[in-house]
Amino acid sequence: MTSSSPSDTAPRALLGVLALQGDFAEHIAALEACGARAVEVRTLAQLHAVEGLIIPGGESTTIARLLIAFDLMEPLRQRIREGLPVWGTCAGAIMLASEVTNLDRPPIAAMDITVERNAFGRQIDSFEADLEIRGLDEPFHAVFIRAPVIIRAGAGVEVLSRLPDGRIVAAREGRLLATAFHPELTADRRMHALFVRMVQESAPVPAERR
Repeated sequence: MTSSSPSDTAPRALLGVLALQGDFAEHIAALEACGARAVEVRTLAQLHAVEGLIIPGGESTTIARLLIAFDLMEPLRQRIREGLPVWGTCAGAIMLASEVTNLDRPPIAAMDITVERNAFGRQIDSFEADLEIRGLDEPFHAVFIRAPVIIRAGAGVEVLSRLPDGRIVAAREGRLLATAFHPELTADRRMHALFVRMVQESAPVPAERR
């Protein structure tokens, strides 16, 4: 199932995908399929240019180290404090969490959740599941690869989806979105369209339209 594109009358925000490691190219393609403008983000200037950011799946320890090595960790934290919408998928969800089990570098720690890395086992234990997700009218076929799970959600965090056993795999806190699965690896673009809408809704209204 594919999703509809954002409204043609809405200004097209510039969205970024952190491109230090992981499956950033797939996210770029998914955003563009939703009608969004999307760019890779590797530098401070690129980070400051975007109005929303996806942190993709990959290796969370590597992403954490590269954020520090590229001097992006603190600027990214600052942009989030200033209201930048950010979506973390799989390893990206780990990076957004305020607490992470077994991570050898500090995460971004922007979202009031605790995440357990590799909660389902190794690569061979990857699986797929149809999920009911708040905000989507039909189940979403989700791909889990060495996936984390959210083991605690703070009082201000909205749980969007759980597995049948009750474990949390999608959550939102204000302008922050975390999913334990990989929406970019399917043809269903509804999660990307949801994030595009989040970015559009958070954008300041131009003076001429007030």
